Amino acid sequence: MVNPRRLQRRRRSIANIRKITRTMELIATARFKRALERVHAASAYTQRITRIVQRLATAGLEVSHPLLEPRPEIRSARVLVLTSNRGLCGGYNANVLRAAMEHWDQCRQLPEAALEVSGKRGISFFRFRHIEPDQEYLHLAEKPTFDEVERLAEGYLEQFTSGRLDRLDVIYTRFISTAQQQVVVETLLPMSHLEEEPAPEKKAQAEEPPASRGVVPYEFLPSAASILEEIVPVSFKTRLFKCFLDAVVSEQIARMVAMKAATENAEELLKSITREYNRARQSRITSELLDVMGGVEALRGSS
Repeated sequence: MVNPRRLQRRRRSIANIRKITRTMELIATARFKRALERVHAASAYTQRITRIVQRLATAGLEVSHPLLEPRPEIRSARVLVLTSNRGLCGGYNANVLRAAMEHWDQCRQLPEAALEVSGKRGISFFRFRHIEPDQEYLHLAEKPTFDEVERLAEGYLEQFTSGRLDRLDVIYTRFISTAQQQVVVETLLPMSHLEEEPAPEKKAQAEEPPASRGVVPYEFLPSAASILEEIVPVSFKTRLFKCFLDAVVSEQIARMVAMKAATENAEELLKSITREYNRARQSRITSELLDVMGGVEALRGSS
């Protein structure tokens, strides 16, 4: 016979777990909303800068900048992997690390390859496989600031312009919508492509004026070259910053979904154990009543 007291202890334990997962779900929801606002702001800023460079091209000017020129031969590559510091977020880290491991196996065949990892989960993953990252970042996985990412980006720019770096790849989870996030391997250096990315969860907006879709005779003051000299590095910094923001908001969505599923599973398990407890309690009460009735009958027979 099942022990009702043991079922009661198990039921209390599951109820406590349900409270924890529900609280973590609410915390992840609040953090997701704050992170989403930052992603929207960064996306709008990145799109505007990209659009300026595109208009320089459509205006009939030759867009030339060292950061835009691809290298004829890739000898030195750097891989930046963005993971989280904490778990309990479903398959978020596993998906990123699977793609990172596949890409790193290809990159380390080059003469020079460096691995940088953001987040405790990614660092532990590579160390378990006896791969020591060249750089580790813990403070950028929770709430990255533009100043911190800018210092990191300036190091990449200095290495690329000096010729010590030929390619920079960032592996992260791109936020598309609350229902869709995608693990991507994005090459940020060289910036050979400047396609304008749609803003996350962006609603239909009014179209651009007809003048912006055709070739317009722009006049630039100062010169177009000086404008590119300022805009292209800023565009790279904002793109790198947006990668970190996308990773943060995708992590919170994954944790929110995982904790919601855990809470629902705990509720179902709690209902099942409650039914089992009630049956065991009823069975024990029935057994005790039968023992009492048997004792009464025995007393009657003896008298």
